[in-house]
Amino acid sequence: MPKFLLMVNHDGGVFEEPMDQWEPGDIAAHFNYYEVLTKELTESGEMVQFMALADPRLTKIVRSDGSAAPLVTDGPFPESKEVSKEVLAGFNVFDVESEARALEIAARISAVPGPGGVPTQQPVEVRQVMSDSQGDL
Repeated sequence: MPKFLLMVNHDGGVFEEPMDQWEPGDIAAHFNYYEVLTKELTESGEMVQFMALADPRLTKIVRSDGSAAPLVTDGPFPESKEVSKEVLAGFNVFDVESEARALEIAARISAVPGPGGVPTQQPVEVRQVMSDSQGDL
């Protein structure tokens, strides 16, 4: 079965206000939705891995030529304390029957509730994981 990586950025979808400005009940509903979905997809055997990432302002960028000490800098945007919508917030790996199933799951992730229970419509990037059988490795 093919594996797919589903990635979610810090893009609030149809909501501009960051989650830390939502009502506590809306935050709880948001995370409860993910908890129920994660349980369902884990029990079905489709979810291989889920990772939420720490605040991107804690990111470090490492560059190395392989011989000198590596250069380590703050990143990805040290000049700004604002979190960019293009920064990865988390990802899931799914082992599913088809791309169509991966897209179904992505749609459910995108529909996670935001303020007032309205679906966020948060964009979810879907990418197939390369395998030996594809001859691309």
